[in-house]
Amino acid sequence: MKRVLFKVILPLLVIAAWMNMCYWICIRADGFDFFLYWIMIGCPYGIRKMCMFIVPKNFGIAGNIGILALNCVIGGVIGGGIIIIKITSIFIEILNFVRCKK
Repeated sequence: MKRVLFKVILPLLVIAAWMNMCYWICIRADGFDFFLYWIMIGCPYGIRKMCMFIVPKNFGIAGNIGILALNCVIGGVIGGGIIIIKITSIFIEILNFVRCKK
């Protein structure tokens, strides 16, 4: 039961809460901005990966802020893919739990 809690329930709750918070930010008067939603959902998961590749150093203040913004956008896109992989692994874990339960 501990495995189910830490591999299925808690990650799914965290992802669902984060997706819900980002959903209300991305609603616009003219419609829903899917690209901003993709970036905002993936940013916490992909920014760690992106900051390993492009480190802001030896720039001025504008260059550092520009590299940080680039890290957030590219990290958000990478993190969107990571979210899909995490949700897929959660569903695989649920299927394994249901299939192996006796």
